[in-house]
Amino acid sequence: MTILQLRSYIWQEILEPLIGLILIVATVVFIWGIIEFISNSDSEEARAKGKKHIIYGVVGLFIMMSVWGIVQLLCTFWDTCGEINSL
Repeated sequence: MTILQLRSYIWQEILEPLIGLILIVATVVFIWGIIEFISNSDSEEARAKGKKHIIYGVVGLFIMMSVWGIVQLLCTFWDTCGEINSL
């Protein structure tokens, strides 16, 4: 197995599913925060908890999309995109 095959295997079998899972978790946290915020409109403490979940979800999504963008920029710069563009 060459280095390029190993890198491709690590990307396709480990990193790509992990990134997808983290994006799903961030989206679920965001949606959970919205549900919490709306359903607990009478309790200020519960609404504050919902706001925190919304913020955590948005921050998580922002960080993941920023990292993905930086990776795309670097792989385009070095012309090594290959499998990374399949995201």
